[in-house]
Amino acid sequence: MMQVRCGDRTLDLSVPRVMGVLNVTPDSFSDGGRFFDPRQAVAEAQRMVADGAAIVDVGGESTRPGAEPVGLEEELRRVVPVVRELAGRLAVPISVDTSKPEVMRAAVEAGAGLINDVYALRAPGALEAAAASGAAVCLMHMQGEPRTMQHDPQYDDVVDEVHAFLGARMVACEQAGIARDRLLIDPGFGFGKSVEHNLALINALDRLAALGVPVLAGLSRKSMIGRLLDRPVDQRLPASVALATIAVLKGARLIRAHDVAATVDAVRIATAVLNPHHP
Repeated sequence: MMQVRCGDRTLDLSVPRVMGVLNVTPDSFSDGGRFFDPRQAVAEAQRMVADGAAIVDVGGESTRPGAEPVGLEEELRRVVPVVRELAGRLAVPISVDTSKPEVMRAAVEAGAGLINDVYALRAPGALEAAAASGAAVCLMHMQGEPRTMQHDPQYDDVVDEVHAFLGARMVACEQAGIARDRLLIDPGFGFGKSVEHNLALINALDRLAALGVPVLAGLSRKSMIGRLLDRPVDQRLPASVALATIAVLKGARLIRAHDVAATVDAVRIATAVLNPHHP
């Protein structure tokens, strides 16, 4: 099940691929404000695709720890024009990073083919909006909500709990009419998790992959790198690339990354190691 149906496009994950991150926000943790201008956003997305991104993820609301929520009208204003512009120019699917059903509907109408939701379609109306859209969905695990999720995350067994949650959300999606070939799952690194929780989940990516749909891993520039290495956000590329490599070797099929070119190289090397007869 490695061809993901993204509306009228297909995301081919028969080998691992890279998702480019395009934040059209003034406050995202690593590139907030850089691509707030739609023209710059479009140019950056085109560069990501030229560098090998298989899909571009457009987000208009920061979900970094401590982030304040963004109102519906503001999120629509940020996201929809960029999605519409990209859908007409890029040969790859466009993803919208949102939890609001109204944004899901508007973005898909503008040309998005994947809904990337940190709340895993738990907001009222989100499941129905996603099901009706025809778009693919990435279901992410998050403990709590962005403003407070990193205060003191606690689990009895983080791998068991994340595995159970994602399995249950897959069932909810299938019952709502979202076929399995429209689903991806994401353990939600850094979303209500300590460094130890994140490391345990990286080690268990193969177990999550056994749920039967592609696993997305978002480890790029995350705060766990800062904690482990004492590096600021703009000095986390080598560690991000290392984590991307490990994630692929552990079974991830889509790597969400800010630094597309370097991550594509890492993913291709990891893929060659996994399939030495078909480099």
